[in-house]
Amino acid sequence: MSELTPTGYQYRDTMAQHTQAYLWEAVFEELKAFPWPSGKKRVFELGCGNGALATVLSEQKFDVIGVDPSEDGIRIANQAYPNLALHVGSAYDDLAQRFGRFSAVVSLEVIEHVFYPRKYAKCLFELLEPDGIALVSTPYHSYWKNLTLALTGKMDSHFTALWDYGHIKFWSIRTLTSLLHEAGLEVVHFKRLGRVPFLAKSMMAVARRPCGK
Repeated sequence: MSELTPTGYQYRDTMAQHTQAYLWEAVFEELKAFPWPSGKKRVFELGCGNGALATVLSEQKFDVIGVDPSEDGIRIANQAYPNLALHVGSAYDDLAQRFGRFSAVVSLEVIEHVFYPRKYAKCLFELLEPDGIALVSTPYHSYWKNLTLALTGKMDSHFTALWDYGHIKFWSIRTLTSLLHEAGLEVVHFKRLGRVPFLAKSMMAVARRPCGK
């Protein structure tokens, strides 16, 4: 494993994280609306953790491959779901060379943990087939949400420095759009998810790799 990749994020079981409640439905909506080429529903999950989402995608007849730098997470996932192709790996690896390209890449609540977001975005681009889509979620930040956190005294708990392997980057719609555009991806739209939009828990970028790139 690359020395750039933190591997200490802990998983104890195969339970879905709390973000399932407001992220998964949006993911399924986008994947079901996507015009899959030749009917081949190949999905790559970048940051598959303990395999909770990957197994549901597989049950819904998506052909899923996933990687995660957490050795605990992949060990638990492989024990629980031995028929799924889930591997130790990260966005700092040459995943397209290893696994090929996909019509869709899903990466939920990962980019806020990444030291080198440009390497991550480049990996997304390279994993996608032309006209493929990337679904990238991360905690939502904006002026009004941050002001609300400050006024309610919740800044320390939200931006805590006491979480081992926790969040190290905090994204807005503008900064995430800039990153994805820089990597060659075209942002189709954003969804703000959980709570009312201006206080959303997370946002999800839907981006595509343009044909010809």
